Amino acid sequence: MTTVAYATAERSGLSFSHQLLLDSKAVPDLRKLTDAVHKEGAACSVQIGHCGNMASSSVTGARPMAPSARINLYGPAFPRRMNETDIRNVVKSFGKAVRLSRESGFDAVEVHAGHGYLISQFLSPYTNRRKDSFGGSLENRARFMTMVMEEVKKAAGNDLAVLVKTNMRDGFKNGMDLDECIEVAKMLEKSGADALILSGGFVSKAPMYVMRGAMPIKIFAYYIENKLMQFFVRLLGNYLVREVPYTEGYFLEDALKFRHQLKLPLVYVGGLISREKTDEVLNKGFEMVAFARALIKDPDFINKLKNKELSRSECDICNYCIAVMYSQMATCIQNDKNPDPKIREMLK
Repeated sequence: MTTVAYATAERSGLSFSHQLLLDSKAVPDLRKLTDAVHKEGAACSVQIGHCGNMASSSVTGARPMAPSARINLYGPAFPRRMNETDIRNVVKSFGKAVRLSRESGFDAVEVHAGHGYLISQFLSPYTNRRKDSFGGSLENRARFMTMVMEEVKKAAGNDLAVLVKTNMRDGFKNGMDLDECIEVAKMLEKSGADALILSGGFVSKAPMYVMRGAMPIKIFAYYIENKLMQFFVRLLGNYLVREVPYTEGYFLEDALKFRHQLKLPLVYVGGLISREKTDEVLNKGFEMVAFARALIKDPDFINKLKNKELSRSECDICNYCIAVMYSQMATCIQNDKNPDPKIREMLK
């Protein structure tokens, strides 16, 4: 199965002008995509989320919404606190997005409840400072997620699988840690999720906890159109986006703790680039694994593993693909036959 990522359930959740908005206008082209995937014998999923305080007012035309009105330095954004009408409207938009996903020919939907996007912002005590029924205790902080899952499951019916990407840790002090994240996973299992994708990190606070390695700050800044923001990133980027060492299978130790406490299928994600490590993960009780960087380097990576044409990706974890994905399509610098000389110099 291949997953079309980073679609938003409604316009208020957009963070980039080139981000996929799941509305009726998108259906015809998405249908062409899913038809093409099905023709090759694979299934197709779409990741549905909402960026919350990561949304861009220049794209949405409105002030970003979040559980609490706390500044997001990575925007930068000054979100307003969501009221209960906002909450109900966004919940309904997830259901509508699922119905449009079916119309577009998708076999599954992936609810994004991790990485510091809106559902994750409600879950985390770092971004959720509410004093009402949506804040405080874990049960209250999880209320928005539970409402979204009820709406999604109702819209998915019996013909669309529902996967959920969820954090195992937020990856920083005062965020969610392992014990609370396991409880959230149990709530998702109880809510009827068909599988969980176990991840971690917070894009607006601990971005490299998600992806590991170092962010090529000069390249990241090079593609930012806003000159003030470009200057800010060049000046403070290495401080704000700190390196977290990469090792293959970096989430496995935590993921195994979830495997021991959950019965539903689990998808392992986190730095897999070899057949050996992939087999190890599958042999430890995970039903599926997810790949990203290895596929950006070589879209035929899975077939080559299967046919024993290679045993390990040639991806060198330079993270160029991550640095450019916020401004354009994620690409691999190794595949660029006519690279910008400035970019080559920045990678040295």
